[in-house]
Amino acid sequence: MARRGESIRAIAKEFGCSRNTVRRYLREPTAQRYGPREPRTGKLDAFKPYLMQRIEQAKPRWIPATVLLREIHQRGYQGGISMLKMWLAPHKKSEPEPLVRFETAPGKQMQADFTTIRRGRDPLLALVATMGYSRASFVKFTNSEDAGTLCTGLAEAFDYFGGVPEHVLFDNTKSVVITRDAYGEGLHRWNDELKGLAERCGFVPRLCRPYRAKTKGKVERFNSYLKSCFVVPLAASVQAAGLTLDVAIANAHVRRWLDDVANARVHRTTHAIPQQLLAQERAVMLPAPALRAPAPIPQRVAIPFESLQHPLAVYDELLLGVDA
Repeated sequence: MARRGESIRAIAKEFGCSRNTVRRYLREPTAQRYGPREPRTGKLDAFKPYLMQRIEQAKPRWIPATVLLREIHQRGYQGGISMLKMWLAPHKKSEPEPLVRFETAPGKQMQADFTTIRRGRDPLLALVATMGYSRASFVKFTNSEDAGTLCTGLAEAFDYFGGVPEHVLFDNTKSVVITRDAYGEGLHRWNDELKGLAERCGFVPRLCRPYRAKTKGKVERFNSYLKSCFVVPLAASVQAAGLTLDVAIANAHVRRWLDDVANARVHRTTHAIPQQLLAQERAVMLPAPALRAPAPIPQRVAIPFESLQHPLAVYDELLLGVDA
């Protein structure tokens, strides 16, 4: 190009380098050429194939960075979450920030809702109950959302929380209310099973405003957290093992996840741990209903305490093996 009479500026523009670099090579044709540097090995590099596998397994849904961080920490990752989030960012679609929710006093309100995990001939739903003050949550997976299933789940939720709140907020479904405002504004005709449970336990059922599901935004927000941080990772692991996530498998895992992760984390809104705030709610709530005790087991096998110190993944594999 120089012999053809092209300028230093034109040559530099053609090759994307500086004019001084062009001058040096024209002046010293045998000067050493430097190629691109070898990429540096990062802490995350060894785990990228696993992360890509988990992303593909979960599609079209998404496993949050906090969940993936716990998984790769168990596999020896020594880095932090910032590096992980930077690497995950191009693979994730952004979501809008949730609305700010109003707060309630301890023991005042519980929000309950059925959320759909899977539709079709083999449906999978979850009854979710969230305490308004502490944000402590209870989950029970089911195949239906009828009144009997709702009332059984609510009784188990009260037992899990250790008390009955002043009122429970529901959506406008037939398992809760037969006719809204049947006897005047705010005077509803309740489902008989729910009404009976409310009278026995001592709570007041309340309804969201029609077409305003965000009124019970605390439980709605937890529904999203449940699906992304529990259902999606578990379903991906179950699917990789050639199985399908069902009620038995989900319920076998969810209680430990609630105790060790969901209710033990620092909540993003309250900046407190739900389990700790729940203690304040228990102090003012009505006593929980006495649930029927399970049938006694004739023989009990003593398990040494030391044998319970394996990583959680070991018990996951055992549970999956039993269900298989």
